[in-house]
Amino acid sequence: MKKRKIVYISLTADTIHHGHMKLLEKAREYGDIMIGLMSDNAVAEHKRIPYLNFEQRKKILLNFVGVKKVVQQNTWDYTQYIKKYKPDYHVHGDDWKTGYQKEIRKKIIKVLKSYGGKLIEIPYTKGVSSAALSDYINQVSTTPDLRRNMLRRLIESKKISRFLEAHSPLSALVGEKTFYEKKDRVLSFDGFWSSSLTDSTVMGKPDNESLDFSQRLKNIDQIFEVTTKPLIMDGDTGGKIEHFDMRVKSAERLGISALIIEDKKGLKKNSLLSDTSLQIQEDKIKFSEKIQEGKKAQMSQEFMIIARIESFILGKGIKDAIARAHSYVDAGADGIMIHSKSSNPSEIFEFSKKFRKFYKEIPLISVPSSYNHVRENVLKENGFNIVIYANHMLRASYPSMQNVAKTILKNQRSKESDKQLLSIKQILNLIPGTN
Repeated sequence: MKKRKIVYISLTADTIHHGHMKLLEKAREYGDIMIGLMSDNAVAEHKRIPYLNFEQRKKILLNFVGVKKVVQQNTWDYTQYIKKYKPDYHVHGDDWKTGYQKEIRKKIIKVLKSYGGKLIEIPYTKGVSSAALSDYINQVSTTPDLRRNMLRRLIESKKISRFLEAHSPLSALVGEKTFYEKKDRVLSFDGFWSSSLTDSTVMGKPDNESLDFSQRLKNIDQIFEVTTKPLIMDGDTGGKIEHFDMRVKSAERLGISALIIEDKKGLKKNSLLSDTSLQIQEDKIKFSEKIQEGKKAQMSQEFMIIARIESFILGKGIKDAIARAHSYVDAGADGIMIHSKSSNPSEIFEFSKKFRKFYKEIPLISVPSSYNHVRENVLKENGFNIVIYANHMLRASYPSMQNVAKTILKNQRSKESDKQLLSIKQILNLIPGTN
């Protein structure tokens, strides 16, 4: 009996449209189909968390006529899988001739040529896009439950996730729609950070918990109206222990994925201030009790309460920080954020090293405002799961607005400011439903 030819196709298969069907139909003409299915991690690193996990997507694909085998691809550049399986044919749409996939295409062609394999390219199906379908699905089906659950899925799927501060719906839209193409992948932000500092600053108020919690929730609700990604909220101290359970319920009900609370008491001051003499760290037992009350109050398993440790900020050192980490995890904290105002990351790396000896799976969060020269891959190597860019969108907007205002005053007209401004066309393209 003549051996059937093997045809290799690489897919994410999170949203399947008629373009994919056309691809599969063409592949069947050449032999038995082997699908290289992107792992959850690979999809999340490149785009976003897949709606369906790997096993669910695999099961669907195995029900298509002609599909004989589904193998896991852990990288977007799948040259190694072509080398390993040596398919007779590789079928792909011709849309990868440009953009970030161009370099992958060159490598695939070289490998196929090395053993006599053949590339079959079919015309890209116009009028359909997985990205556009994903955007549409997100817009019509992002519910509080789905959004809230995304953070835990991110932690499971990605080695490290990046969250960007959003103080308004517009800043969140910019964060959601901003991408950067590298040679082999597309980089994007995985979610948003709601900062008490930036929320207070936008309202012209000091960062000392004077901005009402319910007012901050209203702002987040407006952000959720126009975005799809998960959000972590800066919960300051969490307020009084008697009120913390209500804050947890309110945040959870809205669709917030996690609430981070810091172990300080009294009038809250920003941790990066040079003078910390008026800042007082809460007793670790009392703070642990607050965490326990919050965990009792939450309604779902997915919602997270993350403890922010201020020991380094207040000069208490590594021994105190680790002792507090033990206490907070024992109390039920779902993650730990370790804060530092040092430009040298050695103390947070020392903490992460000691912490990981006891807790392999508990998420660690970094806010590298003071040690911003450290790259994400270094944080990942040191055991961190999430990096938060905590105030950059607001800090970027202020000097821009100030410069435009000065330019108008200087020239007594606005023409000279045009080069500093977003065009009307760009505004129309940014806001859904405007154009």
